[in-house]
Amino acid sequence: MRCLVFFITTALLLSTSEARPRSSPSAVRIQAADRSEYLDGTVLDVTSTAGDGDGDVVQAAPRPRLPGRPHRRPTGFVAFGDSYSAGIGTGVNGTEEPCRRGLHAHPMLINEDLARQGPSTSTSFQFLSCTGARIQDLLLHREPSQIGEFNTTHTADFALLSIGGNDLGFFDIMNSCIFRFYSFYSGTCEEALHRAEVQLAGPDFENYLRLAIMEILDRVHWEKRPWFTITVTGYARFFNAETEECDNCSFGVWWRGPQLKRELRSKMNEMVLAVNDKIRRSVNAVNRAFVMPRVLFVDYDSAFEGHRFCEPNVTEPDYTRNETWFFLVGGSDNAYDTTTEAQRFTEGDLLPLSSPLINPNVCMDAAAQSGDWGQLSLCMMATAAERDPTLRLSTGEPVAEGTSMWYVPTYYGQTFHPVG
Repeated sequence: MRCLVFFITTALLLSTSEARPRSSPSAVRIQAADRSEYLDGTVLDVTSTAGDGDGDVVQAAPRPRLPGRPHRRPTGFVAFGDSYSAGIGTGVNGTEEPCRRGLHAHPMLINEDLARQGPSTSTSFQFLSCTGARIQDLLLHREPSQIGEFNTTHTADFALLSIGGNDLGFFDIMNSCIFRFYSFYSGTCEEALHRAEVQLAGPDFENYLRLAIMEILDRVHWEKRPWFTITVTGYARFFNAETEECDNCSFGVWWRGPQLKRELRSKMNEMVLAVNDKIRRSVNAVNRAFVMPRVLFVDYDSAFEGHRFCEPNVTEPDYTRNETWFFLVGGSDNAYDTTTEAQRFTEGDLLPLSSPLINPNVCMDAAAQSGDWGQLSLCMMATAAERDPTLRLSTGEPVAEGTSMWYVPTYYGQTFHPVG
């Protein structure tokens, strides 16, 4: 799987020596002298190194110890968070459920790995992650609340959490700087980046994230379950910011969209690193309140080296490059079996033209409330097309003659998310 780094890091913390990493086209592997050393909760640090011809190597390095139950297999876990945890676009089966949970999301894969460890293992799994979620959507005072939906009568030995990108306006930046779904009405890239910088500079992000982590620990009654831990994942930089050949490329959905200049790519990468730093700070602050750390931050960014957009000798958008570990608009999942299945997005994935979602007079409120990138993209494109019927798609096709904007939300919402 292309995003093996997402779940290997956590699975090895809890797996027995019989567990095996999944195979993938890029032959991601684990190097560890003794895999049983991770039974006691040793923290992993993920780095990517040069392979020996088979692909990349994910190296596991010991870090400070977390609480654990030596030689005991986990009996259950829970996954919280946003679209990165929900796995939008991975292993889709043609259905569009509101949270866009993918069949190959990393929590799903961890659950499958644990289930394969033996017939005696019975693992409960609560998949609460939802596309569009912000930190506030986790908290108990919200309705609905992911933490509030956490059924603590089921056993849970650990939690997975991916959150923060939507709080800092990732979609706003993608729309204004990269895709321009709303065409001329998308606002400027500079304004979108400035809004994210203001959020990052303030205390709210870290304060609310610490609150969410503590609410999870309190919800599970950590003092009665002292081995319970939370693994928090960050994000990966999207671009190689050094290549010149990408300066004239564009991911824009309309004709002559914004170009992927090195300055823009650098700014977006810096934003991702700043978000990861904020998450790391929040995790460290929580751990300082305990005698033994209870939260692990996993920074997998370095494992994406060579697998970002705009790598050397790549002309974007390149839908044929399997070594890119992020989705393009409408791109295929690398986990998708193209030898036995039909093309991933087909005419059957088109929405009815009467769909309220793409009715520009009614779609925006629901799309904004959900935070779903796919719903927002479709609504913005429909509104832009209504305001300016002369718009042309990136292919040069007049919007009045095209149907590509009417795909299901996942077609657009998966973009810039890790492939399966």
